Amino acid sequence: MKLRNNLYFYPERGMLDCNTYVIKDELTIIIDPGFTQFLPELVGELFKDGIDPEDIDIITNTHLHGDHCWANEAFKKISGAKILFHPLHRRFYDITVKGMAEFFGIQPMEFKEDSYLDNNKLNTGNMEFELIPSPGHSPDSICFYCRKEKILICGDVIFNQNTGRVDVPGGNADELKHSIEELSQLEVEYLLPGHMDIVTGAERVKGNFEFVKKYVFEWL
Repeated sequence: MKLRNNLYFYPERGMLDCNTYVIKDELTIIIDPGFTQFLPELVGELFKDGIDPEDIDIITNTHLHGDHCWANEAFKKISGAKILFHPLHRRFYDITVKGMAEFFGIQPMEFKEDSYLDNNKLNTGNMEFELIPSPGHSPDSICFYCRKEKILICGDVIFNQNTGRVDVPGGNADELKHSIEELSQLEVEYLLPGHMDIVTGAERVKGNFEFVKKYVFEWL
């Protein structure tokens, strides 16, 4: 589903899946392909929007929990795209990929990066995203922020009236609160989380940050 300009949104399709975002620009990026089981449905939705998987240059992630990244390798095989990690993804790989799989009692779906994102930014051509480390739910959580378009792709840091959980390997409630406080200072018109509904409109986004800080922080 096209949200605006070069930005596309594909809602999570079932258990252990996540919201997926595509930036279609001079470089075309897919963020969080999700769970392998649902990849055929995702590919079908891409084609409906005129996006051939082979058009995609880069596969990357907000963090490396399985519901966000297990389709990385399978999507690479059908698209030819390269998997790019943020340096924090490699640093905390054992905690996020292996640790989470052990936590849930399942086999990890391991994969290897082809290269790395810049520590601080991702330029797709007409859009530039700041890469903001936002630990708490996961130590390797990265938010993608386009200041010009006021877009924040935030993974599992903050949802619509909720946050990502902190009772998982590497989770830290104080770090999550700090990350959300920092993100709430940004100008955002599109809050694009890893699960549940997106939040659009500057006032609604601001209200969502205020709601989370007032009513959710006390439970973290």
